[in-house]
Amino acid sequence: MGWGWMPTQAQAQAATLKPHAQGPEVDEAPLRAHLALLSSDLFEGRGTGQRGGDLTVAYLETQAKVLGLQPAAPGGSYRQAVRLLGTRTLQAQSQLQIEGGKTAAPVLKFGADWVYGSGNGQALNALADELVFAGYGIHAPEERWDDFKGQDLRGKVLIVLANDPYPTEAEPGRFAGKAMTIYGRRGYKYEEALRRGAKGVLVLHTEASTLSSWSVVSQGAFSEQFQLDGASPGLPLQGWISAPAAEQLFQAAGLDLDALRAQAETREFKPVPLGLRLKGELHAAVRRLEQFNVAGLVPGSDPKLKDELVIYTAHWDHLGKIRGSDGQEQIFNGAVDNASGTAALLAMAQAAVRQPARRSQMFLWVAAEEQGLLGSAWYTQAPLWPLARTAASLNLDTLNFVGRTRDIGAHGAERSDLGAMAAQVASQMGLSIAPPRVDVGGYYFRSDHFSFAKAGVPAFSVSSGGQYLDESPAVAEKRRAYGKRYHQPSDQYDPSWDLAGMREQAQYTLKLGRAVADAEAMPAWRAGDPFAAVKR
Repeated sequence: MGWGWMPTQAQAQAATLKPHAQGPEVDEAPLRAHLALLSSDLFEGRGTGQRGGDLTVAYLETQAKVLGLQPAAPGGSYRQAVRLLGTRTLQAQSQLQIEGGKTAAPVLKFGADWVYGSGNGQALNALADELVFAGYGIHAPEERWDDFKGQDLRGKVLIVLANDPYPTEAEPGRFAGKAMTIYGRRGYKYEEALRRGAKGVLVLHTEASTLSSWSVVSQGAFSEQFQLDGASPGLPLQGWISAPAAEQLFQAAGLDLDALRAQAETREFKPVPLGLRLKGELHAAVRRLEQFNVAGLVPGSDPKLKDELVIYTAHWDHLGKIRGSDGQEQIFNGAVDNASGTAALLAMAQAAVRQPARRSQMFLWVAAEEQGLLGSAWYTQAPLWPLARTAASLNLDTLNFVGRTRDIGAHGAERSDLGAMAAQVASQMGLSIAPPRVDVGGYYFRSDHFSFAKAGVPAFSVSSGGQYLDESPAVAEKRRAYGKRYHQPSDQYDPSWDLAGMREQAQYTLKLGRAVADAEAMPAWRAGDPFAAVKR
């Protein structure tokens, strides 16, 4: 702290935080019961815009009433309507092809080689546009980085690299080193291309740059995609292209993709026209619909502080039913992601109503996280409680189903006073804070706490620790194996799961939230953090 850092009031009080004589205790039995039911075929994968999603909202609303949570939405309702625009690519009618090149351009197959959709809400988009390689598609003045160099990209379709530039020996800290920055997010690349008048973007997929397989990326193309209704129209074309398909494409253009990738790692890079055109029509089925955030309240006990709020969030949605390229429909139940967080919030609410805190507490199950954090983004645009009086947002997403740990994950807490409070609460529970990790996958930008952080509310996701009490190889393999089940139909509930670690993760989150709710002052962002400049 040699650069002159001084503790804020909230950090100072965290140092002397006293444990409650008898804080509310989260029970494992309701957590397991909710988890098993919500991830069963009965809820059909809790898909956005699907019957399973409607059933999930009805279930959460009913449970909120049973638990004694007060309605937090207007009109005495637990439901906050989230207006969405749904778009489904009509593959049979859509005919997109690559033309030109020094050799015959490859014929790319939807799903296997590339996936795409429209982001502007139009049922028909006609394209006959030049392809341009635009490096990472980033303009970051603070990094002295500009992939565009003033070139006119209006009406062009850009091919861009996933993630952001790698650190070098000379600049180990550029773009946060090995961690992903906001510039590495696919949404940023779409938005930047749109600002420059581009017609479309195809992000070049590799497992190294996305930390996910092509199957995870491509499966969503066969289902409906969503955006907030009323948002500014997006690109006519947006999607992914696989690495093998991109190599064929660049070969047809007479270009060396590996050499261009190397150039894209330098500040001198300039956009490179491929001499190819993407031509055809993109047809889509478009509809408007409502989904719902579900919000229940435990009013605060302090006459003054009850007007301030702590929010606990978890997304209730998963991928639902998806019909693959073979025409077969499968249910993606999403037991870990995120029936676990949904169930945990219910168990936490059951405990919280028994002993209110000084500040009010909201349990918020948000919609359409898998579609781009849409439910939480909608909430921050139309909050049910003033953001200026919202002390913190603590998020649960993909909980520990393996077993108890000696530590707890609090990545992102260090950005604000929540870091000191998180460490103190962990100590009270006999836990340590998991060591800092390099956020290679940009996870801080990929779950619902990020919507609140962007709106100026101190926020992070409480994640599992990594130091398991049972250090056997079987436990380590159980955790590693989940990577193969992520966003796959195999993410199913197993009655043999040891949920002691999941209960502890939920208990920790509730205790931390209560510490924030009982503190004299609301947490503040660390000086210099990008979110500290946001005025709530």
